[in-house]
Amino acid sequence: DRKIWQSSRSAYEAFSRFKNVPIIGPIVWNIFDSFQSIDPFYPRRNLTRPSIQLKQTYRMIKKNQWGKHLIETLGKDPRPFITTFFIPAFMAEIWEYPGKIFCVVTDADISRAWAPMDTRGSRIHYLAPTQRVVERLRLYGVPKENITLTGFPLPKENIGEKEKILKQDLWRRLRVLDPTGVFHKNYGDTLEQFLGKKPKCIYCKDQRVWVMFAIGGAGAQRNLAAKVLKSLSVHIKTGKIGMHLVAGIHNDVEQFFKKHIKKLGLANFMGKGIKIVSAQTKDEYFHEFNMALRETDVLWTKPSELSFYSALGVPIIIAPPIGSQEFFNKYWLEVIGAGVAQENPKYTHEWIMDYLDNGWIAESALQGYLEAPRGGVENIRNVVFK
Repeated sequence: DRKIWQSSRSAYEAFSRFKNVPIIGPIVWNIFDSFQSIDPFYPRRNLTRPSIQLKQTYRMIKKNQWGKHLIETLGKDPRPFITTFFIPAFMAEIWEYPGKIFCVVTDADISRAWAPMDTRGSRIHYLAPTQRVVERLRLYGVPKENITLTGFPLPKENIGEKEKILKQDLWRRLRVLDPTGVFHKNYGDTLEQFLGKKPKCIYCKDQRVWVMFAIGGAGAQRNLAAKVLKSLSVHIKTGKIGMHLVAGIHNDVEQFFKKHIKKLGLANFMGKGIKIVSAQTKDEYFHEFNMALRETDVLWTKPSELSFYSALGVPIIIAPPIGSQEFFNKYWLEVIGAGVAQENPKYTHEWIMDYLDNGWIAESALQGYLEAPRGGVENIRNVVFK
């Protein structure tokens, strides 16, 4: 089982990186991505027919008895089975897991591969983050009683009781993102309507706008991060911009960042104008990331699952998507007004300051808070443990 998981992940990451190879890279990637593509939503129609990817997944599970040992082991003490990926959910159903099976959807829209072959006879209960996912699952034939709209599951340490932490951070962020005051002039009343009374004192450790650049799991966009860092170096030196560079648990990415920081003459700004978010384990990394996110004013990332964090009032600068689902996440971010597509990274030092001065990034922060549902953790808990 482990070998199959590792080989499939390695293959995906290899394709993601290969996409950057001139001329042939995009061609190879497009062929690969076509097998996991999401059909256009309109016109609404019957989409129950299984895709090639779905058939291959079922064939691999049954032929290799993939996941059978895992499910049999977990079945000895059957508790609610919760997964954020469709393949383990299929495994649980195929190998007859005795407990309830829940699948938490992790994108704003999904392909046919997420729904089982026999949607009508399936026991899988889907926990959907958006109304679009709910509607998409219905088109795939999943019964409405097997779908619950939950919103995005976001870390409690970034929200707090009654959203106290979230609102505190958002008030601070909106102040930093509005250097000319144009946003507060236009939306002042709206802010107090949705965020409560404006704090008398909004604490800001410094006046930098902190931009977090999050590298994908495959590290495919590290070169883009280097370009952005180079462009913003002038503002890092003058104290206008700070950067959180997210390396995750990839030591090679961390070393890549350190090399470029030194090359750009920014070593003296480590810890005050530049911070690298990394850890040895995933649990440590998740905590470090969440804490860094509280200090973050703008999140620059490809539209992966990190699109969810717009619900915390963190505006998104959208890097080029990798994969069909990310194009749909990008579409969703732009529709609700929570994200803007990146411009030429070479000139980031120019256009990002214009966006700030015009209040556009601050507006995206507010739109994300208002439009993206974020009650996922509590709603999922209520469904799973009711």
